[in-house]
Amino acid sequence: MPRFFYPLLALSQLLAVILLVLTGYWTGHLLGGFAWDGSEQQFNLHPLLMILGLVFLHGDAILMFRIFRKENKTVVKVIHLVMHVATLICIVIALKATFSYHRHAGYANLYSAHSWIGLLTVLLFFMQWVGGFVSFFLPWLNSDKRAELLPFHRFFGIAIFTMACTTSLIGLNEKLFCELSSDYSKMGTLATVGNLLAMVLVAFALVVGFLVTYPPYQRTSVPDIEKLPLTQAASMRDFQSTDDDRVLEE
Repeated sequence: MPRFFYPLLALSQLLAVILLVLTGYWTGHLLGGFAWDGSEQQFNLHPLLMILGLVFLHGDAILMFRIFRKENKTVVKVIHLVMHVATLICIVIALKATFSYHRHAGYANLYSAHSWIGLLTVLLFFMQWVGGFVSFFLPWLNSDKRAELLPFHRFFGIAIFTMACTTSLIGLNEKLFCELSSDYSKMGTLATVGNLLAMVLVAFALVVGFLVTYPPYQRTSVPDIEKLPLTQAASMRDFQSTDDDRVLEE
């Protein structure tokens, strides 16, 4: 294993825990908690679920191909897919909470830069999810076609993660200004925790970004299980991969 991989991986997960704890405390306590009645407490579900889904789950889903660098690729792809399904569920509930709150409060939808960039991020995530499922999970394409599509899939995965983190930062700042207005400069508890949350989010994004882009941390090439002699492949028969890892690398 290349140097510093596991310490950086541990750091990314420590930052993830801190990020989720701060988000839960900020929305669940300082902003008044959660509800599903059209109130501001319903809106609090939006930042919580978006950070849980598009930042944490999406970021960790990308990391799966670095964590399990030598494991059977089909198993890793299933984990990757399940985490993205969970991300999609978080997105749907978060958007429903926001639109319902805006309608109940009489606010316009999609009026800010945060909402415009956020909508683009969600659309790209959905297109990436569908495209990835069709191209890499279903056995419709051969290894050559998948190898052609993989750089685009990898690029948009990282780009969407970056856009999600950026949109979250804009949204955090927008929420603090809405809540505090001129009192923001007084650096009360709400502002302090919100700013700390933003700093941890940036740190998490940087560590994850390095882990998934640093070449020595990429998935190790292994012979395709299906092309090994049956005596060697028997123990893996239940999880045979349709990918040729000598061609396809995450």
